[in-house]
Amino acid sequence: MRAVGIILAGGNSRKMQELTEKRAVAAMPIATSYRAIDFALSNMTNSKIQKVAVLTQYNARSLNEHLNSSKWWNFGRKQGGLYVFTPTITSDNGYWYRGTADAIYQNLDFLKKCHEPYVVITSGDAVYKLDYNKVLEYHIAKKADITVVVKELGDNEDATRYGTVRMNESARIEEFEEKPMIAHSQTVSTGIYVMRRRQLIDLIERCAEEERHDFVNDILIRYKNLKKIYGYKISSYWSNISTVDAYYKTNMDFLKPEVRDYFFKQLPEIYSKVSDLPPAKYNPGAVVKNSLVGSGSIINGTIENSVIFKKVYVGNNCVIKNSIILNDVYLGDNTYIENCIVESRDTIRANTRHIGENGVKVVVEKNERYAL
Repeated sequence: MRAVGIILAGGNSRKMQELTEKRAVAAMPIATSYRAIDFALSNMTNSKIQKVAVLTQYNARSLNEHLNSSKWWNFGRKQGGLYVFTPTITSDNGYWYRGTADAIYQNLDFLKKCHEPYVVITSGDAVYKLDYNKVLEYHIAKKADITVVVKELGDNEDATRYGTVRMNESARIEEFEEKPMIAHSQTVSTGIYVMRRRQLIDLIERCAEEERHDFVNDILIRYKNLKKIYGYKISSYWSNISTVDAYYKTNMDFLKPEVRDYFFKQLPEIYSKVSDLPPAKYNPGAVVKNSLVGSGSIINGTIENSVIFKKVYVGNNCVIKNSIILNDVYLGDNTYIENCIVESRDTIRANTRHIGENGVKVVVEKNERYAL
């Protein structure tokens, strides 16, 4: 493909509460087998983008460990490859990334040394499949300066979490509001952009000269009347996980047969770093209904409508309902968990109850181990 990829994975979401105290949002586990960034990386390699840069910053340890080998996403090649960039303190710059535009600016040499004419920019915190070739073809056909991939949300979904857009009949974006107090449109930006590499370099350098650091506010919104910015609408599954409720809902969506089939069985595949673990073990008396159970887990109790990640031990007479149990959790005997997310590497004491009564409850015990 005639494009280079940039994945913005350095941000922090305080709306994730304790879940991002020890990891980046892009490193959040999804559907027992994946990390959030796997979806963007897989879309890149499935779209034949051979050169991809991941810009990390906040709590990047587990994310960097996950990305320590590019072979899992087929980037281990002589031409191109997977590049992981963190903020670098130099004699000219003493800042961490001050925003998405600044993150690209601090790694602008990477773009200047590339030869691909186009750039695909995406975030690392969304779950979706997308052929970026189709977006690029649309971008070229429209003779656009910037193409934004957009999604129409349902009437009952909260659009104020996103940038909302309004497009005219030809799909040119006329209005763009970033996280408005009141959403006047249910069409939202997915955080995926296509533009010419040289134009991106020029706009980023101009932002730096003017001490502007945010890609959305200082490029998309500021130039919406000066540049031809078009929207490319998708109708397939797309979900951003940057809040506790959204993260919970996204994992629970994988309990729906159509979502499971779309991501697990339909091509193109979603790739991830593989762990050498034995299959899940179900001991006598275990009852599992409409749930996902990760490899390396040992189940003794009852699980209903839940997502159980890797290396989870569920003790005798435990009951887990409508919950997410992250990696490497030990649940003592007679534990009852409902409407909860249990942090990874945690130990839940026997004979305890955790119930999320007014929404999803994030459970972090004081005897937790380091969460990855």
